[in-house]
Amino acid sequence: MTQDDDTPLLAVRGLRTYFHTFSGVVKAVNGVSFEIGKGEIMGLVGESGGGKSVIGFSVLGLIDPPGRIEAGEILLDGEDLATAGEDRLREIRGRDISMVFQDPMTSLNPLHTVGQQMDEVLRLHSDLGAANRRKACIEMLESVGISRAAERLKAYPHQFSGGMRQRVVIAIALLAGPRLIIADEPTTALDVTIQSQILKLMRRQIADKGASMVLITHDLAVVSEMADHITVLYCGKVVERGRTRDLIEAPAHPYTRGLIDSIPDPTDRHDRLRQIPGSVPDIRSLPKGCNFRERCPRAQARCAEVEPELTRQHDSLWAACHFPLAPGDTQ
Repeated sequence: MTQDDDTPLLAVRGLRTYFHTFSGVVKAVNGVSFEIGKGEIMGLVGESGGGKSVIGFSVLGLIDPPGRIEAGEILLDGEDLATAGEDRLREIRGRDISMVFQDPMTSLNPLHTVGQQMDEVLRLHSDLGAANRRKACIEMLESVGISRAAERLKAYPHQFSGGMRQRVVIAIALLAGPRLIIADEPTTALDVTIQSQILKLMRRQIADKGASMVLITHDLAVVSEMADHITVLYCGKVVERGRTRDLIEAPAHPYTRGLIDSIPDPTDRHDRLRQIPGSVPDIRSLPKGCNFRERCPRAQARCAEVEPELTRQHDSLWAACHFPLAPGDTQ
């Protein structure tokens, strides 16, 4: 279903994805909403366990028991994927939405050549004949910077370096011309030099193909260079969202401020590494009121009683905080 140009490519509204375990209900994603326009990159940021990856799997319909989507809408050009059947989701995966995973060895089959795995995508999602499929695979490998592409189609994943494997994963994700790419910590397993190359490659490919991307990461330094908008998650909920520049330069939520302050300054060798005090609470038994209050330097009595709602702050920023930072505040 194609809407007018003002309709976001992806609109997630009130998404709740819970896991029903013997030790309690894990509310991994608890009422999350966001939108991504056509051609935009949105960063989904937060510590481990915040629900970032679960959102990605929910969009793709890959939540297995004991997990399930309890409520909410996942609208791709107006079509609700949360209520779509498995046959329809199978059509969408790879063709309309692709995913780039953190570790390429978990998403590449070690028993099949790179060419076989790329060819399968086109067999499932295109009408190309064998010769044209092979040509398309070679061109895509070349576009992500893999030399001797025709020869490399015959190679197995273990015959590639880590950086090259991730390039192959990106090539596979882009092969069928998806409208949306979900990249889940795509460079964490790579060294710093290769990280920069892969991120530049992904941004260029996204621009060339006119696609949109959800970039899932814990690293605000990475997302600040890549994303048009940032959504910050904590304990399965959105605590702040806004345009990247506004959020980085003047965050309103103390958690976002803490994440920014935790980024090392490469120009100051003597600067001490800073961190947010405490740890993420057990998501099975979250505290009353604000989930961040026990780690927050601005917490007051109200924070222990009333859960803050996401409200508009300055510029494009929205934050869920009773005592938000004003522009210029450091905590």
